[in-house]
Amino acid sequence: MAELRKDSLSFLEALGQSVANLSPTFTPAVAVTVVAAAAGTASWLVYVLATISLVIVGINIGKLASKISAAGSFFIYVSRTLGPFWGMLSGWAMLAAYIFTAMALTAGTSLFLQDLITAAGFGTVPPIVLFAVVSLVVWLFAVRDIRISSRLGLTVEVISVSIILFICFISLKDHGFALDTKQLKLEGASFGSIAQAIVFGIFCYVGFESAATLGKETKNPHVIIPRAVILTPLISGAFFVFTTYVITQGFGDDGAKLGASSGPMTDLVTDKHAILTILIYIGATISCVACALASINAFSRMLFSLGRYQFVHRTMGMVHQKHQTPYVAVTIGCVINFLVCAVFYKQAFTDLVGYFGTIASFGFILVYMACSIAAPVLMRMTGTVTTGDYVMGGLGTILMFLSLIGSVYPVPDAPYKYFPYGFAAYMLLGALWFGVLKVRMPQTLLGLEHDLETAAS
Repeated sequence: MAELRKDSLSFLEALGQSVANLSPTFTPAVAVTVVAAAAGTASWLVYVLATISLVIVGINIGKLASKISAAGSFFIYVSRTLGPFWGMLSGWAMLAAYIFTAMALTAGTSLFLQDLITAAGFGTVPPIVLFAVVSLVVWLFAVRDIRISSRLGLTVEVISVSIILFICFISLKDHGFALDTKQLKLEGASFGSIAQAIVFGIFCYVGFESAATLGKETKNPHVIIPRAVILTPLISGAFFVFTTYVITQGFGDDGAKLGASSGPMTDLVTDKHAILTILIYIGATISCVACALASINAFSRMLFSLGRYQFVHRTMGMVHQKHQTPYVAVTIGCVINFLVCAVFYKQAFTDLVGYFGTIASFGFILVYMACSIAAPVLMRMTGTVTTGDYVMGGLGTILMFLSLIGSVYPVPDAPYKYFPYGFAAYMLLGALWFGVLKVRMPQTLLGLEHDLETAAS
């Protein structure tokens, strides 16, 4: 049976997977509007809190990755420490997290593609056509060598981030480089508004951990992957705080106005620097495609691992003979991505970004919390645990739990108030599926437990 390509990715390529999956360009280009609509002048603070939280989570994930390298990453991490039931649920949650991230980025890509086509004078393209084009492009890259995807993602983000930083400099110059006292004083903001915004704020970072899904394909993964998953949220967080501050200032500290924008970066420069608008559209389009690609790559590796252990059909664990990629899992991911987006084609692109992104966040937050619990457990199992391990694990767990609480209280407006319960139903379905496997296919669980015991010893 063909296997994934081993020891083929360098540090920069592993970093490229995490950076592309996080897509720093996506936040200032469109995602910041969702946060600003809730948090207003406190939007920059939302990103400060999210950065601190996810760097702590990154440290915990890094500890797990320093001991375990596997395509299933979180499914394996949690299985080896907390047991197969929690491991399977973690893999189940991450499947939803990665595929809904891909959907959000497909909607974002379609938004920028439409803007680019309109700016070129070619009219309007039906959303379903755009969704199909994006899904097909992602599939074509994802079934090929993973090195192509990783290098493409990092290169695109460096170029796009440079363009955005240049626009931020122009905006600061237009304001005389003056401090925005309304933001510094959090004028008009409240604890409730920050709590509601934090879930989507965390979504802007999700994917930073996806280098961990390349554990079998990375050189020296026990060193490279921990570095990638800690460095990515740290650098991206600084970028998000800075760009959010500048964009909010550029919109006159009007959170409602910023929240209603379909392209905040382009709105900052359209009147004075029309040529930059085209560059933003191009950069944001390619960046969103790269992020959707990275999400499908991560989704397929998670599905591949679950398939190899027969938690899902074993065909999900098949690998392409030539490209050494999980092509069946990739194809399933791209088909689901297109179909779900197509069902909601009548919704505005920005609404789909908010809806899909929020749903994805629940999966990430649950698994981040599980990894924060698992990290000190694994350190204790290997006899290397320290007080610091317990502290970081406890902090990560508490911060992610508080993020979940913030998603349901204060109660957000519809349809966001229904999403937590829908995701809870999805997780219950996963738990029931585990119960079915335990009764009808006990050899699946025995095989996994044997592998875990063998690996641990």
